Amino acid sequence: MSRAVTDLLSILDLEQLEVNLFRGQSPKSGWQRVFGGQVIGQALVAATRTVEGRHPHSLHCYFMLPGDPKVPIIYEVDRIRDGKSFTTRRVLAIQHGQAIFAMSASFHVEEDGFSHQAEMPKVPGPDELPSEEEVKGGLILKMPEPMRTYYERERPLEIRPVELNRYMSRDPGEPRFHVWIKTTGRLPDVPAIHQSVLAYASDMTLLDTSLIPHGRTVFEPEIQPASLDHAMWFHRPFRADEWLLYAQDTPSAGGARGLSRGLIFTQDGTLIASVAQEGLIRERRR
Repeated sequence: MSRAVTDLLSILDLEQLEVNLFRGQSPKSGWQRVFGGQVIGQALVAATRTVEGRHPHSLHCYFMLPGDPKVPIIYEVDRIRDGKSFTTRRVLAIQHGQAIFAMSASFHVEEDGFSHQAEMPKVPGPDELPSEEEVKGGLILKMPEPMRTYYERERPLEIRPVELNRYMSRDPGEPRFHVWIKTTGRLPDVPAIHQSVLAYASDMTLLDTSLIPHGRTVFEPEIQPASLDHAMWFHRPFRADEWLLYAQDTPSAGGARGLSRGLIFTQDGTLIASVAQEGLIRERRR
């Protein structure tokens, strides 16, 4: 297991302070604020720790304040309801005495029922795309500085964008983006870990998709980006340490906010999760 994956699992392994109270740490990465996916993943871990025999099928989140990476985050779980089929939890993330994030999550017993799914887009597979070594070997020189920094450091997730050229041009593009993702090391055989890792990863690249029709990216200093809300639905079992296609699109942007959606598929075309997010994409004025 890579050191970056070990660090990610350590971040998601919360310290229990009381029956419904947990404490999470942030990586010492030098970020000015906490990565939104980290808070989503940690909040899901906190909620899951209070539920037995059921897996999450949906979560709905609001980001209220930027997180401070220099201090721990306290997660307070409210056990809203334990029903015969469904369990509901509400999680509040707190720093400096203020709520910075809120999440509602629902858990469901396993049941048989009707089944259908959307078809996976026909895009090149991960083995047909440049590997990280190939990106670092030449393509990285054509990318903006924040992207180069991202690829140069050790990370827990390997990302292979299908439309990689969008980071090398400011030409407006079609309102969709496809990226293959997986962890850089094998994860334990615990479904809750894979769900929390995917929740962590689901916040990556999604907001940026809402800028594709405008030929811009969240990596530009003129853009002020921030996740505002985030929703996720788990449909079927999966492993986050195997390649997953994150197929994203953006149906609307306006009022300095962008809306993006995502469908997540296994390599064999099974739809395992859906995501929706609205975020701030404010253009800074001089």
